[in-house]
Amino acid sequence: MRTLLRPAHLFLLLSYLLLSAVPFVPALLGRRLERPWQLLGIEAAAWIGVWALCKRPAYFHWLLLPAFLAVPTELYLFIFYGQGISTHHLGIIAETSPKESLEFLGQKVWLMLAVMAGVIAWWWLTWRAARATRALDWNHASRRLALAALAAAACLGAYGHEFGIRAKAPASAAAAKAGAPAPASVAASGFGDGDAAGEDEEEEDAEEDSASDTGSVAPARHTRLKWPRLPHWARLPVQLDTFGNSWPFGLVARGADFYTERRYLSELGSKSSAFTFSARQAEPGPAPEVVVMVIGESSRYDRWSLNGYERDTNPLLKQESNLVTLRDVITAVSATRLSVPVIISRKPATQSLKDGFSEKSFLTAYKEAGFKTYWLSNQISFGQFDTPVSVFAKEADVIQFLNLGGFTNNSNFDQILFDPLKNALADPAPKKLIVLHSLGSHWNYSQRYPKQFDKWQPSLYGVDKPVYTDIKIKPQLNNSYDSSILYTDWFLAQVIATLKDRQQLASLMYVADHGQTLYDGSCRLAFHGHNTQYEFHVPAFVWYSGQYEERYPDKVAQLKRHRKARLATENIFHSLLDMADIRYAGERLEWSFLNKQFKQHKRYVDSYGWSNYDNAVIKGDCREVIDKSKPMAQEK
Repeated sequence: MRTLLRPAHLFLLLSYLLLSAVPFVPALLGRRLERPWQLLGIEAAAWIGVWALCKRPAYFHWLLLPAFLAVPTELYLFIFYGQGISTHHLGIIAETSPKESLEFLGQKVWLMLAVMAGVIAWWWLTWRAARATRALDWNHASRRLALAALAAAACLGAYGHEFGIRAKAPASAAAAKAGAPAPASVAASGFGDGDAAGEDEEEEDAEEDSASDTGSVAPARHTRLKWPRLPHWARLPVQLDTFGNSWPFGLVARGADFYTERRYLSELGSKSSAFTFSARQAEPGPAPEVVVMVIGESSRYDRWSLNGYERDTNPLLKQESNLVTLRDVITAVSATRLSVPVIISRKPATQSLKDGFSEKSFLTAYKEAGFKTYWLSNQISFGQFDTPVSVFAKEADVIQFLNLGGFTNNSNFDQILFDPLKNALADPAPKKLIVLHSLGSHWNYSQRYPKQFDKWQPSLYGVDKPVYTDIKIKPQLNNSYDSSILYTDWFLAQVIATLKDRQQLASLMYVADHGQTLYDGSCRLAFHGHNTQYEFHVPAFVWYSGQYEERYPDKVAQLKRHRKARLATENIFHSLLDMADIRYAGERLEWSFLNKQFKQHKRYVDSYGWSNYDNAVIKGDCREVIDKSKPMAQEK
């Protein structure tokens, strides 16, 4: 004991304790921790395992250097964004240039350098203490027992992960049969914020859910071996994601997730690496030209007053004289990671459930035609539900993912895109395509706008993590949603005003990725991932400058002519290229609503198979889309 009380030893042990305390900082900020006792247990087991394996601190202290260096970033994200370092943040760090970092940090760069110097000094002092002492070596026979116990637990966990675990038997057969109905259906809703299981998680494992509910055998992973599943009592009392939240060794799990996402991104990108559109601008003029594409999020057509909604949710956009609303645009599937690829590439709607695509997006076509391209996003780049979008984003010349808060209550407002937009417009390149991927009306709706836009009351503004399955909050939920549309109106109006100030040939197209169901009438569904008209029918419009109309009068005329045509997000790719008069191999001008060759085509939506939207009945208050004929089978 006297040995442990020596200053050098105390300093070393307290440093390790402080590292392990990092995940508990949110509790000091008044936030609730998820599974704190599991977190403590995992951290204790990790320290025991590393110490037992390496025997003395000097042998593993170098491994802790990344954790020491990452502590300031972890604390910063906790304080200002409500979450720690994620795969998305690692992606931003890996892809941000020194110049962009300096622009983001500004004068704070000196503070950051001072903090990092302090952290390095802290690590060096602990390294000296670890190297100098032998009193903390684990030489006792208990070391081997600890290793054996941890190895047995690891084998048990690996076996259960590979071959499955039997679900816990219900208390009674009656309970198993009856079950406990949820107050409102959000299963397979695609609902997810940064605090839940994941974003746009519309594909729940129904078989596993069923097994858990009935007490039957839970499914195993696909494997050639058919070994028996573990009994439920042998299940380890921890969740794998809890290890990822631990510190310092949880950083290994986050790094592994980042590597997996990078590799997956590379595999998707390799499918289209050799693809080319052979694109060119038909009659390139000398005047500067800007095309802006805004991809909205979770926006519902009938909540825009531009489209007839009784509340004035578009007081600014309605004043734009050169704005043409598109009345009948349908998205094929109500999930961002599946719908956006259809918007920005030629990926057919009926292939939207499949991973990857062999072609590139309109970003590459614009680049080939001589435009400098930008992808400016207030969404996230990496993660199980976001990588399919970022693989296309990587085609851009300039890529900026600006949302450090993910989909949590601490996310940035969409106005964070204004400065990057102005920087892009100030670039000397004469022709530019700028994509703005907004956070729009992604849940939690009340966290998507500043206080001054909280117009309709009562709302959820200021409520931390409201119980979204509680149908009693329906009025507050709907009021907050409408206020988020009001903020979107202001955001888009500011983007248009910025383009107007340039007084040059400019055009802007907006389309939402999908809509939302909002406990409409007697409907007990909410959010997205369902098969309702509320989620398939999305708002869209085109704005153009006076200079654009002078250059392309025929396109403006065709746009106005087709404003009420039956359109799908499949039309966006073709129309956006036609907007800048870009020609390319295999073009389909009949799919561009700015072209006189335009023709309407069949529109399929993900509803009990691929249903023909224009051959469907709309059923009940949920407005389910039901094909009158037999829907097409889906391939995943």
